Amino acid sequence: MKNRMKTIQSCCLVSLMVLQLACSSSKDAIVATPSKPKTNEVDFWLTKGDETVKLKKQESVLSFGTQYNMYPNIEIDETQTYQSIDGFGFTLTGGSAQLINRLDAKVKQDLLQELFGTNENSISVSYLRISIGASDLNETPFTYNDLADGETDLNLTKFSLQKDENVISLLKEIIKINPTIKIMGTPWSAPLWMKDNHQFIGGSLASQYQEVYAQYLVKYIQQMKEQGIAIDAITIQNEPLHGGNNPSMVMTALQQADFIKNNLGPAFKAANIATKIITYDHNCDNAQYPISILKDTAAYPFVSGSAFHLYGGDVGALSTVHEAFPMKDLYFTEQYTGANGNFGGDLKWHLQNVIIGTMRNWSKNALEWNLANDTSFGPHTVGGCDTCKGALTIKGSSNLDRNVSYYIIAHASKFVPFGSVRIYSTMAADNLYNVAFKTPQGKKVLIVLNANDTSKLFNIKYNGKWTYTALDGGSVGTYIW
Repeated sequence: MKNRMKTIQSCCLVSLMVLQLACSSSKDAIVATPSKPKTNEVDFWLTKGDETVKLKKQESVLSFGTQYNMYPNIEIDETQTYQSIDGFGFTLTGGSAQLINRLDAKVKQDLLQELFGTNENSISVSYLRISIGASDLNETPFTYNDLADGETDLNLTKFSLQKDENVISLLKEIIKINPTIKIMGTPWSAPLWMKDNHQFIGGSLASQYQEVYAQYLVKYIQQMKEQGIAIDAITIQNEPLHGGNNPSMVMTALQQADFIKNNLGPAFKAANIATKIITYDHNCDNAQYPISILKDTAAYPFVSGSAFHLYGGDVGALSTVHEAFPMKDLYFTEQYTGANGNFGGDLKWHLQNVIIGTMRNWSKNALEWNLANDTSFGPHTVGGCDTCKGALTIKGSSNLDRNVSYYIIAHASKFVPFGSVRIYSTMAADNLYNVAFKTPQGKKVLIVLNANDTSKLFNIKYNGKWTYTALDGGSVGTYIW
């Protein structure tokens, strides 16, 4: 009996050593079999939660075959399709633009190519959100029609984009690199003379100024177009139920529906503006806000979709809205990484929710919050977010760090361009979260997060064949074939 127990223990130890060897490094992530050399059929890019590997293409050979194993399957079926994809990216805040524009010319140009280009070293960001007027990540709050106390400008003769020159000039450079980039505009506040409290913080749009505010947004889109910047979509108000930011403005669902059907929608139609109108743009804990607007039969025709953040609620709220109104699009427009976060924890949570979660719940895009900040998490307004960590930390005129949200977005943006379509993939066992796409070029892309603390082996199964691979705990892999 003792000899038999020793034999069993030895077999278990050998099996454990094989598994450890398979998962010990990115180069040796695949269990080799003593057979003829295989041709690589799947490219594999890896980021590890411990930061030892960041968006690095692996040398492992992955080829499809039919050799049996007992690993869990992630099965891909490109015949089952879901939403088309508009893109992945960030919010280009005024503060981000200010810092990037201060970089030395060569450093700046190299960075823009890295962010928005399409070469091997680029991450190919395909979607940007910008603020209409200032956000809280500008140095100071402003709108495009700021007046002295007591003044009004019903004809908007003093409307000017001049205070946003940092963003506009940078967008022009970005568009030269990527002419098809999608841009979404979002206001944080209407001009103060249009608000009932005449303050940047809080307050609501005064009912007597709804029509002029609609014309304000029309003028914004028209003048941006004159600058060569096409605004693909706008949300009506950033976080309309949060009036404590600087700037901010409160807008209930009833107020937003009224504004859309009686003012903004008709104004866009009269001006022949094709820019999409997106409702809500707030947390996943209130799916009834956009649903109530879409239930309004007069507002419904003007609304293209609804946008969400995830500072509250569950990302499944997007599917709740999709099931109620499947003909309307969904967008995920903001999630920040904080100053006190850690790389591994943020990588895991954001891949699971912001990238994989939003895509599996019908979103057409996925955006992290701020593109860039300085070492003090600025610029920001007084009272604005002082813990929001950008994808980049800009250090003076020539140095920068790439932070966790850079890699969160890059694992999708680099491989899933505009026009891709989400396709079916099984959610495998063992917390292997995943989502799959087919690109316009016909490539299949699979993003997998191992949300466990330990390494996991699994199969990627496609067209009746499979290849097996491994991810360390807390790591993300993008697979392309």
